[in-house]
Amino acid sequence: MIKVVKIGGNVIDNEAALERFVADFAAIEGAKVLVHGGGKLATRLAEKLEIPTTMIDGRRVTDRDTLDVVTMVYAGLVNKRVVAMLQAAGCNAIGLSGADGGVVRATRRAAKPIDFGFVGDISVEGVDAEFILSLTERGVVPVFCSIMHDGAGTLLNCNADSVASAVAVALAQKTDTELVFCFEKRGVMADIDDPDSVIAEIRPQSYKELLADGVVNKGMIPKIDGAFRALESGVKVVTIKHSEELNCPSGTKIML
Repeated sequence: MIKVVKIGGNVIDNEAALERFVADFAAIEGAKVLVHGGGKLATRLAEKLEIPTTMIDGRRVTDRDTLDVVTMVYAGLVNKRVVAMLQAAGCNAIGLSGADGGVVRATRRAAKPIDFGFVGDISVEGVDAEFILSLTERGVVPVFCSIMHDGAGTLLNCNADSVASAVAVALAQKTDTELVFCFEKRGVMADIDDPDSVIAEIRPQSYKELLADGVVNKGMIPKIDGAFRALESGVKVVTIKHSEELNCPSGTKIML
């Protein structure tokens, strides 16, 4: 079993939370892959460089200048900081963008109905699972940022959840795979203000009801949609949980 873990940007922004997560991730036995978000560092650096940040429905528009910033931050500062922390924790990690080894190729998103600029979408066919497995078989842990490439020399900013899902599905064609989404909540909450209201499991029918009632909304929708697609494509287990409970039997399990 290989475990693909995605860590959210809010944890990246919290030094103490990131340190705890890194220690827990390093303690996972067996083959594993980490995918991380970018946090708010890119926005802060863009402000210092007087590069405007444009968001549409909570998603960053990536023009040429913004692509330079997110590449520097996500593929550079954040990725190497996480890799260095993992090395210090005894985990032999290697930081990767999609361009490194040509491991993940993306396609630039169509300009209509909304032009998000240099933003990419990933298909399972664009993931070189053999390359990833060749690293894990040598005891090396791949750490992916969300900067991919199109194979023609252009870098693309991608959604980290989508990267994690695509990597997990590609690996699932080769070996048993588990996908874990970690963020700052204990799972999918029935009441966002009640930390003890974690929904233990979500199946297709209950998901429809949660959507209709507005319990699941905004950014959680694409995360759960991606989880169902991953399960339908061969991933064995998908869980959404708190970053501090990575190695605990907790969180929300997505099930078919």
